[in-house]
Amino acid sequence: MRLAGFAFAALLAGTVPSVAAMGGAMGAASEAAPFGSPVDDQHIWYHGLLDQFEGRLGADNAFHWEGEAWAGTDSNRVRFKSEGTVNGQGDAEEGRYELLYSRPITSFFDIQGGIRTDADSHAGRSWAALGVEGLAPLFFHVSATGYASAQGHFAGRVEGSYDLLITQRLILQPQLEMNFYSKADPRRAIGAGLSSFDTGLRLRYEFTRKFAPYVGLAYEQTVGDTAAIARTAGDPTASLRFTLGIRAWL
Repeated sequence: MRLAGFAFAALLAGTVPSVAAMGGAMGAASEAAPFGSPVDDQHIWYHGLLDQFEGRLGADNAFHWEGEAWAGTDSNRVRFKSEGTVNGQGDAEEGRYELLYSRPITSFFDIQGGIRTDADSHAGRSWAALGVEGLAPLFFHVSATGYASAQGHFAGRVEGSYDLLITQRLILQPQLEMNFYSKADPRRAIGAGLSSFDTGLRLRYEFTRKFAPYVGLAYEQTVGDTAAIARTAGDPTASLRFTLGIRAWL
């Protein structure tokens, strides 16, 4: 029995690795690939959002739209953005169209670059665009974009909004947009510096996540040199309007 015990111990010693050896091998394997090889998802996704599609009712009625669409993979996307207003006389104002390439730089922010074209009842202008967009802490949706034209004009645009859930379907959204220009552009009735801001408060009811009518208030104001240009032309420099519209996405 004693010889058999010694033989069995020797067999184990020759064939079974030590606990330390096993721990070292497992640690090396986990460091090499803790969750396996990363997955490169190349599926093409798409999304379209009509964020504002509204009538603005006040001393000077207007129709306003703002939306975007994108298509691409998790890492590389092409975005198209559009915004503009049609005033009570049927003239298009502040028409903006952007075609951008978008790529994540953090878990919550994308860098975006491409071109912007201003096309409305005023003389047009084209820009190169570079900016960031994403979710700031507390889930504020923010974006900041800089623009440069071939004629030496520079511009900046800052936007922010927040969805405050009153219930799971009733949502209050404050919103702010500001525009800056490095120099005056009389062709587009724009002065240097902070030219305008557009802020609003909208209350929407989501019948589904994809369809939500809303009501609210929108306040627009031109400031500085841009306001002086508007006063010279006999145009208002500020307006407060009641809004009625829909928000939809696919």
